[in-house]
Amino acid sequence: MTLEIREETEVPFSFAYQKIAETVAEAALRHEGFPYDAELGLMLTDDEAIRRMNAQFRGIDAATDVLSFPLLPLEQGGRFEGLEDRSDCFHPQSGEALLGDIVISVDHVIAQAEAYGHSQEREYAFLIAHSMLHLMGYDHEEEKEAAVMEQKQKEILEGLHITREEQ
Repeated sequence: MTLEIREETEVPFSFAYQKIAETVAEAALRHEGFPYDAELGLMLTDDEAIRRMNAQFRGIDAATDVLSFPLLPLEQGGRFEGLEDRSDCFHPQSGEALLGDIVISVDHVIAQAEAYGHSQEREYAFLIAHSMLHLMGYDHEEEKEAAVMEQKQKEILEGLHITREEQ
């Protein structure tokens, strides 16, 4: 897996956030049985920048915790059949599947960790797991979809021993 991390703001985390991002992304890919090597991007930014992106791409003029920009044309979460027949889904040099991009607001990670009473590391890991599921075709617009995503997020994080009780 290739993970390109861009820091568009100061990142004050006291944990190894680059390693956590790699670990959670790889765990999500394994959990879903993603059959290809993958390439993805992660941008760490602030509330103002993510607000502008949210307005531009979703028509919502408000800061959010995470945005996901999937590149694979998946019709259903966790269903990867047929991608191998589409050259536009793979990097021409590396052959890795072009999964997409994740944008995380560092401001939101800090605020939500405090509000939810768990560590910044747990909140950050949760947002990566959540976004990875979006990149693999899952959504949470309907209650049933949300329940599926919530269960998968929980399994990914518990498999890494990253729980809400962590402080």
